[in-house]
Amino acid sequence: MRDVAIVGVGMIKFGKYLEKGIKDLVRESVNAALADAGIDAKKIEAAYMGSAAPGIMTGQEQIKAQVTLSAMGIDTIPMYNVENACASSSSALNLARMAVGAGEYDCVLVAGFEKLYDTDKLKSFMALGSAVDIEGAHRFFEEFQTRHNIQSIFSENSGSDKSIFMDMYAYATRQYMETFGITQTHFGKLSVKSHKNAAMNPHAQYQKEVSLEEVLTSGDISFPLTKLMCSPICDGSAAVIICSKDKLSQFTQKPIWIESSVIGSGKISFDFGDSLTRRLGPKAYESAGIGPEDIDLIEVHDATSPSEIIALIELGICPGEAAPKWIDEGELEIDGKNPCNTSGGLVSKGHPIGATGLAQIHEVVQQLRGHAGKRQVNGAKVGMTHNGGGILGTDAAAMALHILKR
Repeated sequence: MRDVAIVGVGMIKFGKYLEKGIKDLVRESVNAALADAGIDAKKIEAAYMGSAAPGIMTGQEQIKAQVTLSAMGIDTIPMYNVENACASSSSALNLARMAVGAGEYDCVLVAGFEKLYDTDKLKSFMALGSAVDIEGAHRFFEEFQTRHNIQSIFSENSGSDKSIFMDMYAYATRQYMETFGITQTHFGKLSVKSHKNAAMNPHAQYQKEVSLEEVLTSGDISFPLTKLMCSPICDGSAAVIICSKDKLSQFTQKPIWIESSVIGSGKISFDFGDSLTRRLGPKAYESAGIGPEDIDLIEVHDATSPSEIIALIELGICPGEAAPKWIDEGELEIDGKNPCNTSGGLVSKGHPIGATGLAQIHEVVQQLRGHAGKRQVNGAKVGMTHNGGGILGTDAAAMALHILKR
């Protein structure tokens, strides 16, 4: 495999854009990535587009890459449409990196987008709720609840007033609370951190700091989750340009190397402890030739604030028994020993599912370049992204981990 570098990144400010279509979102992020790389679109040899639910939300079920990119003059080249739930655009990056590494292409565009916000809230929840086994989920959870002797993990309004995933995240979170002594207040502190970081991020949906009291009293979703601990529904797009080492002289930016790019899929299991994140982490570290202690900063898939610390435990970055102390003592802050979600994470930056993976990449690239402004992590050399998608049983259905290095 040839060495592959990211040479351009771009994204739009995540938010609610009823007046914009998917072509508008993609055009803005792709043009930003091309400008960042310092190249013309004619240099692009292939394109990989990640998106999850445009069929439900906009009616554009197929040929998303061809439709959005041709509208801005990028056409005739090979285009690949990738769907892997919330891990769609990071999965697209994995495929693109393999193609460039194998010598098939030298310069490739990877983009991700989602139109997820709608005035009809139920429509958005239907889109999110499709990231499960539609035929088998009901039977699975009946058996799960019987095995664990619980009446139901779902509240009465799941799927209409909130995503069904919130109840599932809440149930898993309570297991970690019991095991490691983590409290709702700890999760509230993570939300406070996320909003503080997002307040310094011009691309974040929410750019306002909040207090711990505001988080804890923002409205109960499913204990221990409150409203300000949950990622918001929004629209967004992000893009990157990657190239082979041989072609670096064509670009203006310093390269950020893709040291590791691994993809995994979940399995039907009744054990929350046997997670895809735990199984996939060692593969990512091995591929990059490093250990979790070598990561200078990480963007994790915090669909909820508790998910942040759970991911760090499962990736071997934070010992479970040390989690409360790490949160209390600011280990995960930008100036802490293990900075996490410097962008604000999904909780504050927003979570337009098909764009989330590349938005994480965007943040790590800017950090490694030293271009993150007030969010900058001093001396960052190695960054990681953790992007999950969908649910299979109690496991993530898809997962993409990337390790980048300057």
